[in-house]
Amino acid sequence: MKEFIRALKFALFSVSAGLIQILSFTLFKEVLHWPYRICYLLALVLSVLWNFTLNRRFTFKSASNVPVAMLKVAAYYAVFTPLSTWLGSWMVDGLGWNEYLVTVLNMLLNFVTEFLYQRFFVFGKSMDTAK
Repeated sequence: MKEFIRALKFALFSVSAGLIQILSFTLFKEVLHWPYRICYLLALVLSVLWNFTLNRRFTFKSASNVPVAMLKVAAYYAVFTPLSTWLGSWMVDGLGWNEYLVTVLNMLLNFVTEFLYQRFFVFGKSMDTAK
């Protein structure tokens, strides 16, 4: 039951991060008319900062070293971001897919892989250590 609650919290915080990502993406795309790649990258950074902060404190309740945890998350995004940016640009610019559909697909992929990564690698040994 504890892991179910943890996964539910992660999902709810991810939804809030997703809202930040899609709203900022929309602002950059529709108001500023920036290219997909720039819109996606900036929106992703904003959502990652929000999501990391909330999940560290409330989902994983970790008292681990914040800079170390952030470096581990940065390592995940050092792989995920270039791959998802390249794939998204290829789907939007090369295949003509809708920018919002591609962004949502990337968000879903990110949701699943990031939960597993944070649960088992970033906070695995330090879960429930915060007072």
